[in-house]
Amino acid sequence: MTKTEVITSVAGDLSATEKAVDEAIVRATSLVQAMIGGRAAMNVSPVVGADAQAKALEAIAALGAARQAVVTCHEELAKDHRRMGYGVYAGTGEDKGQTRPDTTGEHRLRAV
Repeated sequence: MTKTEVITSVAGDLSATEKAVDEAIVRATSLVQAMIGGRAAMNVSPVVGADAQAKALEAIAALGAARQAVVTCHEELAKDHRRMGYGVYAGTGEDKGQTRPDTTGEHRLRAV
């Protein structure tokens, strides 16, 4: 595997992780919205489901912390990348209408 292939594989996995965490946040906030909307539609007291809603909000807070950790990971990988002399990675090309193929996992590094 070339250095470029390794970097591309790690960058693809990082991007997929960032997108997955964002999607989880979107789904969790939709859940809270559905819980509130469902309770209102059924004309039920706000007390009903309050504990479950609080737990869902805790999950959103945890996902926010996870997102920040992934962003920090991204920043640290970028620093390491530059420190090793590989320059600035070109990015996904999505801003220019280009796309990079998804990571298939076949080139993932394994500890032996």
